[in-house]
Amino acid sequence: IPPTTAGLRHDERMTENGEDKDLHQFSEAQEKGDLSVTDVITHKEHSDALRPPATKTDGEISSYQPRPPSLPRRLKHIKSGSVEERVRTRRLRNSQESLSDPAETGSSTDSLKEDQSHQAPGGFVVIGAATSRNDQDSTVGPISPVMTGSPVFRDRGSSLSEYERRPQSQQSDSADHRVRSSKVRLSPVQPTGPLPALEKTFASATLRAANRIDRDCLDYMVLAKEKLGDRLHRNLSDSRLLENMGSDSASVNSMRSTYSVLSPIRPQDVRNRSFLEGSVLGSGALLGAEELDRYFPDRRVGIYIATWNMQGEKGLPANLDDLLLPTDSEFAQDFYIIGVQEGCPDRREWEIRLQETLGPYYVMLYAASHGVLYLTVFVRRDLIWFCSEVEHSTVTTRIISQIKTKGAVGIGFTFFGTSFLFITSHFTSGDAKVYERILDYNKIVEALALPKGLPDTNPYRSTPSDVTTRFDQVFWFGDFNFRLSKNRVDVENMINRTVGDDMGPLLECDQLSKEIKDGSIFKGFQEAPIHFLPTYKFDIGCDIYDTTSKQRTPSYTDRILFRSRQAEDIQVIKYTSCSSIKTSDHRPVIGVFQVKLRPGRDNIPLGAGQFDRSLYLEGIKRRITRELKRREAMKNQSSSTICTIS
Repeated sequence: IPPTTAGLRHDERMTENGEDKDLHQFSEAQEKGDLSVTDVITHKEHSDALRPPATKTDGEISSYQPRPPSLPRRLKHIKSGSVEERVRTRRLRNSQESLSDPAETGSSTDSLKEDQSHQAPGGFVVIGAATSRNDQDSTVGPISPVMTGSPVFRDRGSSLSEYERRPQSQQSDSADHRVRSSKVRLSPVQPTGPLPALEKTFASATLRAANRIDRDCLDYMVLAKEKLGDRLHRNLSDSRLLENMGSDSASVNSMRSTYSVLSPIRPQDVRNRSFLEGSVLGSGALLGAEELDRYFPDRRVGIYIATWNMQGEKGLPANLDDLLLPTDSEFAQDFYIIGVQEGCPDRREWEIRLQETLGPYYVMLYAASHGVLYLTVFVRRDLIWFCSEVEHSTVTTRIISQIKTKGAVGIGFTFFGTSFLFITSHFTSGDAKVYERILDYNKIVEALALPKGLPDTNPYRSTPSDVTTRFDQVFWFGDFNFRLSKNRVDVENMINRTVGDDMGPLLECDQLSKEIKDGSIFKGFQEAPIHFLPTYKFDIGCDIYDTTSKQRTPSYTDRILFRSRQAEDIQVIKYTSCSSIKTSDHRPVIGVFQVKLRPGRDNIPLGAGQFDRSLYLEGIKRRITRELKRREAMKNQSSSTICTIS
């Protein structure tokens, strides 16, 4: 056994006078009165352990069996003030004595508890054994037979006399021994040089609900990475967003618990809270500020509006992606509003095609029609719970006609605390019938009976004779049939002289722009600058304007206008035409807007998440079927009768 573990030899413990150092120090401590009864017992056990073995006499063998001492316990460093005092504590454990000791009451699990050290009155550091739960109330627990203040430990480490000889200011307080943790604390590592610059910033701008990655998807990606390595499930979210998004593992792992929109609900809240009653604006309101900030940190919602005169064609375009999902848009929007004039005969087929194009992320919130006027509202699935009940109303401007081709359809609802009104209309046609079109507008704003049951968010600013004043945000779009007040030749010459997207010369003779400036129509409405060519009238299937005998003048008949109760609440992101769809004599016009939202009250009738489920299932079924056919076609193209491409 090495000397460090076996203890000091007997001759090394002898003084010059032949006395045992341990016995000499023990006697001095006993005279001073610094020893307790436990110390005396411990010293006696130590002296017996150091007594030389008995020799063999007359066939009699001594009963003493030598045993090696236990390994020393790990040192604990305790700092006090400016001087670092090292108190070396060791514990000699004997499994046989512990098992045979009748006073041992600690359980096997109690031995795992960390011992608490305290200082005895005589200056010895005593380590008390852990007690069981049954002994927690007792004033005196079982005492460990090992004392760090025993002479043998004073001799191996810092002796008690050396510690007492130090100044009082350098001696550690007994309270510090009890409070300070026994774990070793490493000093922080300081960088030797300047840190490298980060490639990606983590303090990115707040994302809208339209472009925010679902946090649940991030959690699933973390699990997938742990199980499958670097093979991530890219179909859970947009791969481009994930590649451009910087994050560390700690924030991603804690994202669900810290940033999840699914906050925990207490049973008491479930018992007492009703989102269909009350008028609460504070914490916990479904439509309040706290919930609004969870989904829209910048409090702006994306709205995509498309208006198109289909000319009553039965055949729909093969693909509507260019109409609803243009490639020049970075993100999809939260709401998709599609207004159609002279729609196809099969309205249901048109709605299924829209659902098929938008895919599983969107559901049809509401759809209304008036003859061949169709108005459809799609919304993201996770936002449907914050929509109120949807109401619609229709107005006919041509009573004599049996087929309702002229008039308007309006849909109104409240989203959080902001009320929306969407109107699609078809005014009287004819180059010179400006007055008739103004009459159509006036009739619509007076006869459109909205809202019906929804509360007005700002009744003090409402006018009974104008429906557009009874909503916070109003979008009016459709085929207004206003023309360019020039002959065909002059308009074509201006189009040919157009440089870039400057349409100023054409708009100078636009009838609608003139009437808006005069205040005779669309009072309080605005329109984004026009940077696209006239959308009427084309030959079907090509980009050539009307070549029939009528030679109609190209005009901006299809428009999108908007009005807001608060200035700057609506920001225009895009306003253009879709030139790739050529199945009608009109080109579709699309507009993308960012609209400011405000928190609302929980006193509005909610839609309770209702949507057209059968339409959703049919649209997704067609989408899957189309994808399977596309893959099958690609598979057939890759094979050949002459050679095979692997």
